[in-house]
Amino acid sequence: MKTVKQLLDTKTPNIFSVTENTSVLDALKIMTEKNISALLIMDGATLQGIFTERDYARKVVLQGKSSKDTVIKEIMTSNPISVSLSSTIDQCMEFMTEKHFRHLPIVEKGEVKGMVSIGDVVKFIIADQKQTISQLENYISG
Repeated sequence: MKTVKQLLDTKTPNIFSVTENTSVLDALKIMTEKNISALLIMDGATLQGIFTERDYARKVVLQGKSSKDTVIKEIMTSNPISVSLSSTIDQCMEFMTEKHFRHLPIVEKGEVKGMVSIGDVVKFIIADQKQTISQLENYISG
């Protein structure tokens, strides 16, 4: 079984985060600048939560709140489900499908190692399947 560590090894493990006292507007600016759709909420090295575009749409826009006057801790998803480096890609897909979310923080022994998105997982699975097909073709024709 392929693991989160193997997936993480294929991408740049950038960790983009803000504190819980960051305004929603400032968080959105970072997300736009980095072209990402989720930010980790950190207190030093400790994961506090996650803020996503979905949180923004449902907890700010639809409730008529101000992005400038609302701080992340008011709307973030606290204590998000996370995976470890040894978690399998299948486990990630299961969490994402069952819980209806698109981002999973990676935490190992209390330390944030990165985050994977549903897009990362799908790309990784497709690349792995292509490699398997290629190996089978070579085996058959060899």
